[in-house]
Amino acid sequence: MRKLRLLNKTGSAPIPVLLLFGPTASGKTALAEELFTGSGAVCQAEIISADSMQVYRGMDIGTAKPPPALLAKLPHHLIDIRNPSEQFNVGDFVRLADKACSEIAGRSALPVLLGGTGYYLKNFIFGLPSAPPSDTEVRDKLKSELAQYGQEKLVERLAALDPMSAEKIHINDSYRLIRALEVCIVSGCPLSSFSQGRAKRPLYHFLIAGLRLHRDELYKRINKRCDDMFRNGLAKEVETLYKEGFTPDDPGLRAIGYREFFIESEEESKKWRLSNDIEGIKSLIAQNSRRYAKRQETFFTGIPDVVWILNEGSPLVYSTEPHCGVANKSSHGSPLDLLSSLIHTEFNAKS
Repeated sequence: MRKLRLLNKTGSAPIPVLLLFGPTASGKTALAEELFTGSGAVCQAEIISADSMQVYRGMDIGTAKPPPALLAKLPHHLIDIRNPSEQFNVGDFVRLADKACSEIAGRSALPVLLGGTGYYLKNFIFGLPSAPPSDTEVRDKLKSELAQYGQEKLVERLAALDPMSAEKIHINDSYRLIRALEVCIVSGCPLSSFSQGRAKRPLYHFLIAGLRLHRDELYKRINKRCDDMFRNGLAKEVETLYKEGFTPDDPGLRAIGYREFFIESEEESKKWRLSNDIEGIKSLIAQNSRRYAKRQETFFTGIPDVVWILNEGSPLVYSTEPHCGVANKSSHGSPLDLLSSLIHTEFNAKS
């Protein structure tokens, strides 16, 4: 096992950190396992999950959490730290990821942020925008309006006040929707006017790598993953969560792979019930996952200085431009070989 020594010409000591991201089903977890486990491991590393839904307990299959065997040999952080009824936001992520990075570096290991929630990753790189603090009274009123009128009405209201944020925020992301409206009401200015810094945080020495696949291959993987999830018991997992009292009114169960199971109940005593149309649910999850992957790819283009890797076997191309097969600089080899080389070059790993 090799140890990393940060290549440092300035005398300062930022923490080396690898960000490895890509759309859903692009092979992130499998590549991390190849890189950082076994006798051929590039270096000692620990994973910080950058997936907004893997934080939730009991949601294992639908969020594609790493299997227990991998968790046992490669430490992971920010997994199973919230109940599905609890909020988890980008501020929580950046705070906890900072803490984990410091602790991991203290163990002479490489912190690796691994996931597909681009919004979390971008805020980790640049820091959180300096928007106004939360106003409990305004927030509670917006929550009541959400419960009474539904998300569509709040989206319409946000579109009138802050069309840029309304365009970016998904209709099911009630936390960000309420936050954007809260900022508009409290400050009189749209959330989009509170710009994020353009400089990377000096606390870290970043290596940023993104996985790419051609669209047809990515969609094939997504469809296969969806089939595998159902074979592995996704329907039973959702049924268990429902019996425990969780529904799409809870933040966790608004996730793709869970929300699709629920339909509005005709009974006055309960709002939601589970659909029996398993094939219809499966088709909808696959469709929503493909659409989400497309949105992920669009968001990733706003992350700068990414080394893009075409993760479709060997030979492959890597590039500083976000276009599959169109490279500024290229090399041939497996994704494992390329990332190993990049880690050693960027962080000056020494035996």
